[in-house]
Amino acid sequence: MSLLLYNLFIVFYRWALQLAARWNPKAQKWVEGRKEWEQALIRFRQQDQRPLVWMHCASLGEFEQGRPILEWIRANYPNHSILLSFFSPSGYEIRKNYAGADYVCYLPMDSARNARQFIETASPSLVIWVRYEFWYHFLNILSGKNIPVILIAGRFRKSQPFFRSYGRLHRHMLTCFQHLFLQDGASAELLSKVGIHKTTVAGDTRYDRVSAIAEKFEPIPEIEDFVGNNPVIVCGSTWPEDEEELDHFANTRPDIRFIIAPHEIYEEHLRDMEKLFQHTVRFSVWKQSPDAGTTANVLIIDNIGMLSRLYKYAKLAYVGGGFGDDGLHNILEAAVYGVPVIHGPVYDRFPEATELIEEGGGFAVSTALELENRFNQLLTEENALATASRAAATFVASRRGASAYIQTYLEEKRLLTS
Repeated sequence: MSLLLYNLFIVFYRWALQLAARWNPKAQKWVEGRKEWEQALIRFRQQDQRPLVWMHCASLGEFEQGRPILEWIRANYPNHSILLSFFSPSGYEIRKNYAGADYVCYLPMDSARNARQFIETASPSLVIWVRYEFWYHFLNILSGKNIPVILIAGRFRKSQPFFRSYGRLHRHMLTCFQHLFLQDGASAELLSKVGIHKTTVAGDTRYDRVSAIAEKFEPIPEIEDFVGNNPVIVCGSTWPEDEEELDHFANTRPDIRFIIAPHEIYEEHLRDMEKLFQHTVRFSVWKQSPDAGTTANVLIIDNIGMLSRLYKYAKLAYVGGGFGDDGLHNILEAAVYGVPVIHGPVYDRFPEATELIEEGGGFAVSTALELENRFNQLLTEENALATASRAAATFVASRRGASAYIQTYLEEKRLLTS
């Protein structure tokens, strides 16, 4: 891809989002959130002139991968300011008040002017890019100013432009990184073939993140009251496609407590869920008046931020996204507690799902009947459940440590000194 084509793509992408913003709430937030970004960033840097570390994340999932490093920097280098940027509203809107950063913002659309203005105003001493999203002008200008940029939790596939005949511009972006920390050896091999050798196979920082969450687990009294002594299935980050696979089993098993945390909690979706599942109560209602849900076996979580703790109460977990195009959500949040994970058939882009299945802690299903059969097997066969539970816990524990590689590198290269 030539730079001209890249710039044209950026222009058309921005126009498309501005058009979509007229009727699409997510696109509207994308557009509105980037207005007057220059003035806001200038005000922040006038007030906070400490050495600045900038971490960029595409969305919420990438933030969770970067979070162990961000919080380590906060704890060990308090003389540094932290700027956290997002490309997607689904990341920014949830973490815009994140206390671990001094400034949270949208990343402006990639253009030579925007990138130069952003970088010169923020004046970062270190930039950390999480997993993916490679923006040419930002990376090119950072490289030209000799500002160190590292990639963490990177994962590459042969189908990406970096490894195609037309990918010269994308390969240039890779040269802008001082070092790339990768999730797997296959990524390192691909990069080596195009001349990128400053890499370390460190693993996925999400294993460290979910382990830290589990170690700091705090009980949720309202959840404990709801589940009582009943077996619990926690269904996390579900989409309508997932919920349609779950409803029959939930509606015919009043002896089981289902906790469903949908990916999107807008009112229309919550009402659709209440129609689909026969005996429900919303968490907000249950919290205020437990008597309102005495006949319910399905608790609908109508807030953001609880899911990672909910899995602690589960005997089994169902993770959404595997029946649609949006992608499988985080299975590690459940597996860290030794909870077997079940999900839909579309998971080929998620190596952790493949590996968890291979090790016996995960299961993929293609139909509602397969799902019900798997639920029944694990709920009735104690040995099968115990084996899958051990496999899930061991799977996560054995893959911890990616953050330590990155922390050691930052200290050895003295990238966080004043």
